[in-house]
Parts: sequence; structure tokens; C-alpha cells
Amino acid sequence: MKYEFDAIVIGGGAAGLTASGIAANFGAKTMMIEKNKLGGDCTWNGCVPSKTLIKAASVVHNIRESKKYGIDFSIHDVDLSGVMKRVDEVRNEIYEEADRPEIFEEMGIEVVIGHAAFSDSHTLKIQLPDGTERSVTSKYFFICTGSTPFVPPIPGLDSVDYLTNESLFEINNIPKSMSVIGAGPIGCEMAQSFARLGLDVTVLDMADRILANDDPELTEILKESLEDEGVTFELNAGIEKVESADDSVRISYTKDEDSHVVISESLLVATGRRPNVEGLNLEAAGINYSKKGIEVNNSGRTSQSHIYAAGDVTGQFNFSHMSEHTAKTAVTKALLKVPMSIDEKHLPWVTFTDPELGHVGATEADLNSQGVSFETYRFPFSKIDRAITDGNTRGLIKIYAKKWSGKILGASVVGAHAGEMISQYALAMKNGVSLRDFADTIHPYPSYGLGARRAADQWYIKNQSETMVKWIKRIFRYRGDIPDYSDMNRIV
Repeated sequence: MKYEFDAIVIGGGAAGLTASGIAANFGAKTMMIEKNKLGGDCTWNGCVPSKTLIKAASVVHNIRESKKYGIDFSIHDVDLSGVMKRVDEVRNEIYEEADRPEIFEEMGIEVVIGHAAFSDSHTLKIQLPDGTERSVTSKYFFICTGSTPFVPPIPGLDSVDYLTNESLFEINNIPKSMSVIGAGPIGCEMAQSFARLGLDVTVLDMADRILANDDPELTEILKESLEDEGVTFELNAGIEKVESADDSVRISYTKDEDSHVVISESLLVATGRRPNVEGLNLEAAGINYSKKGIEVNNSGRTSQSHIYAAGDVTGQFNFSHMSEHTAKTAVTKALLKVPMSIDEKHLPWVTFTDPELGHVGATEADLNSQGVSFETYRFPFSKIDRAITDGNTRGLIKIYAKKWSGKILGASVVGAHAGEMISQYALAMKNGVSLRDFADTIHPYPSYGLGARRAADQWYIKNQSETMVKWIKRIFRYRGDIPDYSDMNRIV
């Protein structure tokens, strides 16, 4: 059967843009369908606006903390409307430079704005903005429809005005206070940013700690840092109901069997994401899915061999960088028949608070539960000279590795530029670079990257033994003292 297109991509976010570009680059006749605006959540409601807001808040914070650098600046009021204008300017700039349809049309991709749904496994019907309908066929399909904020069924929530990441960056009046439901990455990042912009911020979560997927020792360091900046955390909090209170929002919750109330002018719900599977008529195409997302194998293939899904819609990885990776894997496997699979093992993630918190590979809890033998190598930011000069000594590096080979199994970092450090460890793990290789690689001084290397140096330190050093002394007739090898926490 002859199809109109070789590849049709549904969705124009991080996964869809990547899938379309790669398909066209392979010479496939490609269509990309987006129901709103190219760029998706990352450009308009996620990474780009949130990191722009984080930067603005950090500038305010640095001015207020300027005395510790020997400079006396002062700041009184923050014009949130100016900050939000800057946020909008940045996301529009990125859209114009990287996401607008003309860029992809120049690659030979047909870009269509409309809502797509399957008629059968090789046919889509597209509802166009003018009310007309278009039917198209394709040999391959790539579903990249992303995700939207998950809003839990809290009694009374639907009767109050609340924010999610989709509406947060549209506000232009600065409230005096904000409550945040959810102590995950979005909740923590926005809580700190708005606290730095002058709001009283309270974060509520039913869990007993923040950022449940990260190392508990490091999340505690981050939590203490955020609390020092004025963020209040109410953990182990079971929210009972939400209701309006004059011009504010009243949240009733239980904690330690006692009833509590927090009142704020605004409410941000940051309780995770849900995949966009509704309205695609996946049943007509014979695609298996659930509320958790479209079911795929390790290359992104669905229950139909010619239909793939990538990014948040699979419900597996809600990261823009993973959306790009899964899209690249799916398109390459489908169009070139290359045996590629999604690399879950080396997935890094970062929460862009200050300090940042990053991780790659297995967690300490994972390794313990699997019975894997490993050593933990620690290095504090207080021993990184660049961190000292910058006044960023709050932080810790933890590396999990095999004792004798130095094979890196995972790493966690909390501290300034943790995202860049985690990138180094991700590269090392992916390419089989051991801690010995890492430690033997020259890094520039003074840099945070050198801190990542000095953490690797601890592999050498821990693998020395008192007996070995005694033999060295005896053979070469050295006269110095032997280090205290009984100190298991010794850091050099």
C-alpha cells in the first residue's frame, strides 16, 4: 500500500521536534502535527520560563546577599510584572530561534496546526482551526503528545483559583504569600524563587521528605538551605480540603493527628504530570495504553510495530532531555532498523534550586536493595576552592562505585553547578570511565569540575592500606608517618 507520508509525528514539543528533525534528516517525507504552538511544555510552561524566573530570583537574592562579597547593594521592591515580561521575552526568543514552523518547513517537514486522532492504524484525521477536517496516511507514526499537570482530587480545589505550571507564568501581580502543594522538583524550584522575590511561601506534601527520588542525605541539605531562605515545609501533611477565604486560599490539613490551617493569597499545585492520551482515539489504531501512558518497549515501539511513542506520553520519564533521547531512539530504530534501545541506566536528572541537586545511575537505596557490593566516596564542597571563593560551600558529592575496579554505579551531588558535575559522571558511566580514569584526568584549577575529580581521587585514598604503605616505607626507606587508616571518613 502507498502511504501519503513516510513519517507523521503527533506533537510539537521536545520529543516531537526531535523526532521530526531526525526523520526529515533521514530523507523521510515527514509531517508534524501540533494542536497549539510548537515548542511544547518545555518552551512555554516548563524549563524555559521556570529557569528564567529562577535566574531573576537569584539576581535578587545575590543583591540581598552582596555584603558577604564585600559589596553593599540594596533592593527594596521587586516588580513582578517586569520579571514576567522578561520570562515571556525569553520564551518567545527561543521559539523564534528554534521552534517556529518555518525552521522545520525549511527542512522539508510539513507543519500542521490541528488536533489529530487515529481512524485506523495507518490513518489520522486532523481537525483544523477553521473547522475543516483533513485525512492523512503514513507508513510510520510517532506519538509525542507530552503531558499536562496532574491535579489531585482534593475536596474544594475546583472551587478556588489555583495555579499550575501552565498558568503560573502568566501572572503579573505579585501576591504576598503562596502555598505550594507538592515538594517535588517544580514545587521546590518555584518555592525558592518566589521566596527570593519576597513572598511568604509554604510547601505541603504528604511524604516525609522533599524530592522523594533523590538521596535523603542530600535532600536534607537542600531543605535546610531553602528553610534558611524563608521557605516553610509542612511534610507528612494530609490535605483535607481547600476553600476560599476572602481574597485568599485556605488549606486545611492534618499532621501528626492534629488539624492545621495555612492561608495564602495564591496556591500552586505541583503534584506531578499525567500523559496526554485522551482524544487520540488510540483504540482505533490498536495501541495499548492506560492512564499511566502508552505502553512501549525499550525502543519506544507500541503494540503496533509501525507506531512509536516518545517522551512524557509514555509516562516513563518526565524530562525534556529524556524526551529527546527517546525520540531519537524511536525514529532511528523505526526508519533505519538499527538495534537501538532507550538508555535508562545513565539517565541524569537535576533540580535547579540553589544549591542544585543532581543524580545519575543507581541510587544508594537501589544498590542496597539489589544486594550489590559497592563503596561510597564522599567529597564536601567546603574542600572545593572555587566553591570557597564563590561562597558556595554548602554541598556534598557522593559516588557509588565498585571497590576494586572503580566502576561508577551512580552519583548524587547537591551544590552549586551540580547539574554540570552530574553531566561529567553521566559521560564517564556511559563510556566506561572508572574512578581511576576520572581521577587521572587533568581538570582546570580552580573549577567546580575539579571538585568532581577530587571526589574521584577518594577511590585512590580508600584503596590504599596501612600494610601497603608500610611496605613502601620499608622498600624505599621513607621516614614519614603513616596516615590513620582507621578513619573511614578520611577525605584527602
